[in-house]
Amino acid sequence: MSLKKKVCGLWCRHKPSQNQKALAVAFAPSAATFGLAAALAVVYYTDWKVIAGWIPLYNTKFPKPEDPKKKK
Repeated sequence: MSLKKKVCGLWCRHKPSQNQKALAVAFAPSAATFGLAAALAVVYYTDWKVIAGWIPLYNTKFPKPEDPKKKK
């Protein structure tokens, strides 16, 4: 049996119902919020300066590099 037939057979047998589609659409905002919170937690706990420098109020933790031209 070819891979195409296996994938098609699996897809054809497991089509989501209307109720399952409605539940997935209703769950999408919660999943997006959870994902954003998880990403912010990773940035916070790993102290990822590249990303954390763009978070308001949290970016004050990192000192700005001084410009040698302004230093006189």
